[in-house]
Amino acid sequence: MTLSVRAVLFDLDGTLIDSAPDLAGAGNDMREARGLPRLPLEHFRPMVGSGARGMLGRALGVQPGHPEFETLRDEFLQRYEARMTLETRVFAAMRPVLDALNQEARAWGIVTNKASRFSEPLVRALGLLDEAGTLVCGDTTPHSKPHPAPLLEAARRLGVVAEQCVYVGDDLRDVQAGRAAGMATVAAAWGYLGEGESIEAWGAHHVIESPPELLKLLGLA
Repeated sequence: MTLSVRAVLFDLDGTLIDSAPDLAGAGNDMREARGLPRLPLEHFRPMVGSGARGMLGRALGVQPGHPEFETLRDEFLQRYEARMTLETRVFAAMRPVLDALNQEARAWGIVTNKASRFSEPLVRALGLLDEAGTLVCGDTTPHSKPHPAPLLEAARRLGVVAEQCVYVGDDLRDVQAGRAAGMATVAAAWGYLGEGESIEAWGAHHVIESPPELLKLLGLA
């Protein structure tokens, strides 16, 4: 079975790029500043999709509602901003997917809950800003995922209707947003996934284990 779509939209962290090393690094930098030992990447990796909240929970055991949460969150974001391009890379297996989309002149874009303060310079540093047809960030529209507004805005910018798009993501919120927008949804099992329901329970139209499967699904391989 192949998907007949005019545009492909990607989540950023965990789907298009591997940002876990720098997000975990910021958490470990906070631990080190407090005299605590650094923790392995795999300790942080499942919670990368939860952003600062997830990283603070893993780094210092601090959750929203803690009296110092907001102060610690601001510190985390400052530390992350200072190092966010050190180790972050486009997933190697995603590069052929983007190349194939570009060669076929198939529109593609990025829709992320990451704030533009981080997303725009990061996507630019990775060389994706000029390739992507659009970048919709967590603060681009009044709502972020799982609300469909960011995906609908991306479709509008690309000049396609939502039903002609597929959204690829590695979080339940991605599937919820895509389905609410009327798009086909693909759950990326190579991503961070979190610690909630299994990826098979998210309700995505398709679950794929690796980027080459996306090429097949799109009829490009």
